[in-house]
Amino acid sequence: MFELTEDQRALVDTVRDFAAGRLAPHALAWDAEKHFPVDVLREAGELGLGGIYTGEEHGGSALTRSDAVLIFEELAKADPTIAAYISIHNMVVWMVDTFGSPEQKERWLPRLITMEALSSYCLTEPGAGSDAGALTTKAVREGGDYVLNGVKQFISGAGHSELYLVMARTADTGHAGITAFLVPAGAPGLSFGANEKKMGWNAQPTAQVVLRNVRVPESARLGTEGQGFGIAMKGLNGGRLNIAACSLGGGQAALEKTIAYLKERTAFGERLADLEALRFAVADMAMELEAGRALLRVAADALDRGAPDALRLCATAKRVCTDAGYRVADQAIQLHGGYGYLHEYGIEKIARDLRVHQILEGSNEIMRLIVGRQLLEG
Repeated sequence: MFELTEDQRALVDTVRDFAAGRLAPHALAWDAEKHFPVDVLREAGELGLGGIYTGEEHGGSALTRSDAVLIFEELAKADPTIAAYISIHNMVVWMVDTFGSPEQKERWLPRLITMEALSSYCLTEPGAGSDAGALTTKAVREGGDYVLNGVKQFISGAGHSELYLVMARTADTGHAGITAFLVPAGAPGLSFGANEKKMGWNAQPTAQVVLRNVRVPESARLGTEGQGFGIAMKGLNGGRLNIAACSLGGGQAALEKTIAYLKERTAFGERLADLEALRFAVADMAMELEAGRALLRVAADALDRGAPDALRLCATAKRVCTDAGYRVADQAIQLHGGYGYLHEYGIEKIARDLRVHQILEGSNEIMRLIVGRQLLEG
């Protein structure tokens, strides 16, 4: 069922070459220097990675979610941070392509797809993380405009993006009162907090997005009033698959580094690779990643088909794969001993980057809640 087609093998080879040549050699330096490689992102856009599953009309690659998880795993083997940002950008591009008006698509998609223009997804707030329906950012209608006020938290690309997809409240009716807006950089009243000091993901900026009387025309509304929460949730299904794939890619890189290290290192007169206990540890790491990969392919296929259990499978894959990736990276540190704790070996960076995957796109506790609700109420 999961044998790659000839086109998919060619796709993986192309992405692997790009990741190995343009991401991997710089990943540690970007992390240490907190450098956001906008120029390299534009190179990714030239390969079609800025519009992976958007239509061809404006230059998108029109690939499937099953193709996308292959792409993000390869990118994350080189640098989970940059892979994750490309995932977030693709989520915004897909939302504009799927729900945007012809005018919005014409204005934004060509430059977003090439990554000449970057984008940010603005849902989370200081007091509303997993409980997205409790967001308080308001959009008040004044004539033919909307005036937005509020603060968004943990926004990737903040201050560097040209487009901010903002979820705001247009009515006090819970989930049904949330509406999506396309806010351009430079809009009067739009500002940004300081770049957050984070455990990982240092090569992409993360900051607050502050909206103070930001006025946008009605034409900036994405979809209809009250459709925002539905747009956000549909986008998150694909985002969860991508982050799961990024976790597997980071975990796979950590596993491969560990195998090479155990083959080279000796202790007590023999190679570490010949110690049975360490062989068992490596086997467990590989098994976790393979199990997660199989589940991820099932979930991606379900989303491609629009299967009724797609939501449950996407949540399951996100939880299982992000847990597996982080556990493998953590074990890789242990098996490297003191060297695993050093930045130059690259293992501790992978672990730091993957840790947040268990939190974002809906925390893993929320994934369990979704699955349990589907099973008991469905």
